[in-house]
Amino acid sequence: MSRPAPRAATPPVIPHVIGARRETAGAAFGEVHDPATGATTGLVPMADPRLVGQAVATAREAFPAWRDTPALQRARVMFRFKALLEQHRPALARIITAEHGKTLPDAEGSVQRGLEVVEFACGIPHLLKGEFSRDVGAGIDCTSMREPLGVCAGVSPFNFPAMVPLWMFPLAIACGNTFVMKPSEKVPSCAVRLAELLAEAGLPPGVFNVVHGGAEAVDALLDHPDVAALSFVGSTAVARHVYERGAARGKRVQALGGAKNHMVVMPDADMAQAADALMGAAYGSAGERCMAISVAVAVGDAADRLRRELVARIGRLRVGPGTAAGTDMGPLISAAHRARVAAYVDAGLAEGAELVADGRGLAVPGHEQGFFLGATLFDRVRPDMRVWREEIFGPVLCIVRVVSAEEALALVNGHEYANGAAIFTGSGRAAREFAARVDAGMVGVNVPIPVPMAFYSFGGSKRSLFGDSNVHGTEGVRFYTRTKTVTSRWLASQDEAGSFTMPTPGS
Repeated sequence: MSRPAPRAATPPVIPHVIGARRETAGAAFGEVHDPATGATTGLVPMADPRLVGQAVATAREAFPAWRDTPALQRARVMFRFKALLEQHRPALARIITAEHGKTLPDAEGSVQRGLEVVEFACGIPHLLKGEFSRDVGAGIDCTSMREPLGVCAGVSPFNFPAMVPLWMFPLAIACGNTFVMKPSEKVPSCAVRLAELLAEAGLPPGVFNVVHGGAEAVDALLDHPDVAALSFVGSTAVARHVYERGAARGKRVQALGGAKNHMVVMPDADMAQAADALMGAAYGSAGERCMAISVAVAVGDAADRLRRELVARIGRLRVGPGTAAGTDMGPLISAAHRARVAAYVDAGLAEGAELVADGRGLAVPGHEQGFFLGATLFDRVRPDMRVWREEIFGPVLCIVRVVSAEEALALVNGHEYANGAAIFTGSGRAAREFAARVDAGMVGVNVPIPVPMAFYSFGGSKRSLFGDSNVHGTEGVRFYTRTKTVTSRWLASQDEAGSFTMPTPGS
């Protein structure tokens, strides 16, 4: 007796989180994939302006009570949240790898870097302290205080589903704001899990909300009059749009854009150490990092020696699913992005760069439908080539040969992006000169990816940052609060007359 073929199971819907509710409504639904297999693993509902408005209204309703919660009690929620992140770090890493594709150790490391911002936020009672001056005038005192803004929002990219949101909302919430998070629709599950952990830590409903969606949801947050501030990390084109549209509506905006990070390798550098550093910085997370090193600037005779070291290491690189033990590099986020990166390799060849290692033909046995592209290395790249000018966001490293350190510095400073830069050298003088003169927001000396700790700020300059504020650190506290200054005098008698002259110090 024949039986009908079984129907394929419908992928689960990853919900929005609005207050205490889970919403699965959407104007449309996007697909979430396992990049290692190409399989559809979930459906994500795309919020329209109406649903975004519901999330903002919920956050606005929760704001007065959360604002009035003592900072010490808000800090205790952060302490409990930190403990839960530590407990669930391996599970969060598995969620990240399942939707992004990066290796489990890399995913767990990214959770740790986000957790460090939560640790910083645990000190919020100290960070919110104002200033006091006695007798700025006769019998007049002056006090400043930091107060929350209201409803804040965050829009995060696909490459760091936990770390970048954790750079945003812990400080905002600890400062007394409420928050609406719009994660990348490609990797939505981690933000939902973070919302669950916050609730478990004792955060009241409505203080943290998650809405999924694309450009329409982002614009709805930018246009909503009750959103006071928005933090964004993504491409330069979108960062500029977010900054201009948000600022035009009177919002505070920090918008971090693209990057083309250079690592200068001096002739006196240890080439084995420099090559080791480049392998992780260029090919870690398949190059899908805003702090990836995509250009190695080889000074003088460093080029041939560095190239030999890199070629040897690329031959040993293990590419496969991020869940497999010993994997060095996983897949790219999507088939479309893999095609985009491969097109850049085509362009580099067409423009005359020397293709030393070609990852376009890589096949991973058993994962033929995965979005894999192997480590790629170009040599003799020139500044007029697209592979130098544009952000590729994939496992493609370019070697540019220069004669002197001065030429190397001019090359780095001549790029429109200025997120991070590094130098590898044994010379303290060369390193000091480079750090002082390079135009980049973050600088590494014998450190390939100079991502600061949570108590320093993260951000670039030029077309890598739109707005006046970096993320996390004390700049993050300033971004999510406004300063109020109180000048006070206590009269000794009701008979004292008012003055019609402008008060001056000492009067």
